[in-house]
Formats: sequence, structure tokens, C-alpha cells
Amino acid sequence: MQLSSPRHAVIFCTVIDNFGDIGVCWRLARQLHHEQQWEVTLYVDDLPSFGRICPALDVGQLTQTVQGISVVHWQAERLQFPASLSSIDLCIEAFACEVPIEFIQALNHANPAALWVNLEYLTAESWAADCHLLPSPQRGVRLAKYFFFPGFTKQTGGLLREQSVVAQAAQVAAQPATHATYWQQLGLTPPPAGSFVISLFAYSQQGIASWFAQLSSAEHPVHIWVADGALAQALQIEYPALADGRYQQGQLSFEVMPFVAQPDYDLLLALCDLNFVRGEDSVIRAHWAGKPFIWQIYRQQDAAHLEKLQAFLQLMLEDCSAELREFILQLHLAWEQETDFASCWPEFFRRYAEIAQYSKIWQQKLIQQQDLVSNLVRFVENQHIIRRNFS
Repeated sequence: MQLSSPRHAVIFCTVIDNFGDIGVCWRLARQLHHEQQWEVTLYVDDLPSFGRICPALDVGQLTQTVQGISVVHWQAERLQFPASLSSIDLCIEAFACEVPIEFIQALNHANPAALWVNLEYLTAESWAADCHLLPSPQRGVRLAKYFFFPGFTKQTGGLLREQSVVAQAAQVAAQPATHATYWQQLGLTPPPAGSFVISLFAYSQQGIASWFAQLSSAEHPVHIWVADGALAQALQIEYPALADGRYQQGQLSFEVMPFVAQPDYDLLLALCDLNFVRGEDSVIRAHWAGKPFIWQIYRQQDAAHLEKLQAFLQLMLEDCSAELREFILQLHLAWEQETDFASCWPEFFRRYAEIAQYSKIWQQKLIQQQDLVSNLVRFVENQHIIRRNFS
């Protein structure tokens, strides 16, 4: 849905988990600008982390334009306002990062009709639907503030999904003969012929060596791309050969790969047979790749993250057989809780085709729903119409 006149959004992002928060905000900014033709200003407090997923960013510049989007280094001691505050229609407070009060006051003075949206974290828990689009009255300002919850049902705000991403992934999967070209496009050496290819983006993982030992004696070659980060660093200590860039033992080979631009990460997921993902941004991308995935949710105190993980899995698996549902639950919990994941692997590999087929069924269910940006744009437009009619 495109609005009848150009709109301007500002997005505030605090980088907490290195990549998840800015990953979501950067995709949101690009989709608003490129698909909805909005002007977008993105405030972010950690440019080096941002730069790892956006190579075009100059981390030494306080203000710059990247892919048509104004990027501003959000500094606590000095906040630079857009040239025309009165043109701002939407202020997005990503993940309760607390927009500076001086900005809210200035926006309230310049354009009190603007909307202020708290974009929440992704959850499949049922209460999210009850809280989605609830108003949040703010003392001392006329700006209307609302909660906006991403989600997996029509009762929530949907998921970030660009117009072409699913079709592009399907095209990659349908043309295995071209995969070598795609690997080279990513700057990576194609995996050994006939390999079962895995992308591994994860937090720490105790006992991973027992799974690797199992893979080394598998019937078919297995190649793993390990995302750079804490897990990769731990593996480089445990497997010194990785210092040369690649480890090989029996049927298993794995390599550490650097962080790549977001479109390249989407391509990587589409090329792999299985994707291990962590946090919020990468799990959404795994859905659009259309391949089986295992989600390691962001860990919280008191194991609150396990409730969120199980709520998601119950929703995702509601249309599959009870036996398959129980196994996929067991698989995810073994990985999340760092228990004996290796013991689950033989059955996973045996049931891979069945799991892959169900992954496509779940994906198709989701793409029947409206995407997050379209839902957000529609909400903003409707609110402006309502406020004009009652002003």
C-alpha cells in the first residue's frame, strides 16, 4: 500500500545484541524507502556493528546517506534533528529504546499530528495480539503513541517481508546448476560436490564437538558455514586448523565466514539445506528462504525465552502430525538448552524431506498474510484519516 503523498519516518535504534536490533531496523528502513517511497531517517547508536551488515556505511561519519536513507549517529550528548521536523509523519521507537525527550518535545511542537510507534520485539505468545495497536497516552504531548507488535498471525503486525524475497529464494533453490556462481558471488568457495550444506549462526553451544564428530563419519559430506562471532572464536580455539580458514575431518568440513550485507545473507540461507539462526532478524529470513531451520532464541533470565520458543513452535507446528511436532520440539530444545543435540541428528537427517516439506507449508501460510511494512503504512494512513476527520 502506497500513501497518496510522500511520507517521512524517523527510526531510533539502540544496538543491544550487536546485529538483531539494527538488522530489523535497517530492513525496515530500506523497505519503507524502496517499496513505499517514504523518506526515512535512521538514528543508530553503534555504527561499527551496523557497518558489519552494511558495508556501504562509513562508520566515521556522523551523518550520511546510504541507499537513499539518511543515517545519523545517535549520540547521547548531541542529537541532530532532521532539517524539517514538521514533515515527519511517523516516529518509530524500535524495541523500547526510548526516543530522547528533546526530540519528542520538538516533534510535538512542529507536527503534533505525527504518530509515535513503539515497535516491539517479535513473539508468538498470544498476549501480543491483545496488545497490538493499543494506544499509550503520553503526558504533556499531543503525539499519539501506539504499540506495534510483529507476529505470525493476522491479529498482529506481521513480519518484515520484501516483495521479491520469497520468489528470489525459490529461484535459487530451483537452479542447483547455478549454485557455484552464487557461492562465488558471495566470495565463498563452493562446498564439495554432493555436500549437505549448513549455515551456523548461533550463540555459544556447549558440546558441539560431539555433533561435529558424528558428522565427520556421516555417509555423505557435510559442509558448515560458521558465522563470525563468539561461537566461531570458540571453534578456532578448539580446532586450531581453522586458523588457516577451513577445517576438514572425514566427511565434515567447515569454514568461518565474515558477516555479509543483508541481501547476501538472504542468498546464503537460500543456498543452504539447513539454517541455524539466532535472535529475531535471522529467523524471519530463514522463513523466506524456505528451508528447514533451527532457531536459537535470545536467552533471558529465568528461562523466559523457552516460553517464547515453545509458543512459536506450537504455532508453527499446529498443522503437522503429532509425531513430527514432538520431534521438532525436541530438536529445537536440545539446541537451545545445549543438551545432547547430536542424539537428535540421525532422525533429523532421516526425516529431512518431511521436515523440508512442512517448512514450505508453514512458509506459504505466512505469505498469505500481509507483511509488516504494509500493515504499518496502512495503520499510519488510517490514523491520519481518522485524526483529520475528528480535528
